[in-house]
Amino acid sequence: MLYTLLFTLLIVAICLVLLGLKVFFVKGGKFPNGHVSGNKALRDKGINCVQSQDREAQKKSPSSIGKVDKTLDDNMN
Repeated sequence: MLYTLLFTLLIVAICLVLLGLKVFFVKGGKFPNGHVSGNKALRDKGINCVQSQDREAQKKSPSSIGKVDKTLDDNMN
């Protein structure tokens, strides 16, 4: 049991070092941006993050929930 646990921890440690080679050993190194908006090829094609698209859509057209709430309040009185 102890051998399996130590072996697993060794594999995880090796994986972390390999994933972080650029971060650990390059001055000013950082992990790459994995976000859709950080990918130039996708931006050139006009593909955006769904959260960004939703935020833009809400700016252009405010939600009609306020109107629905007002209508419900008027009907209750």
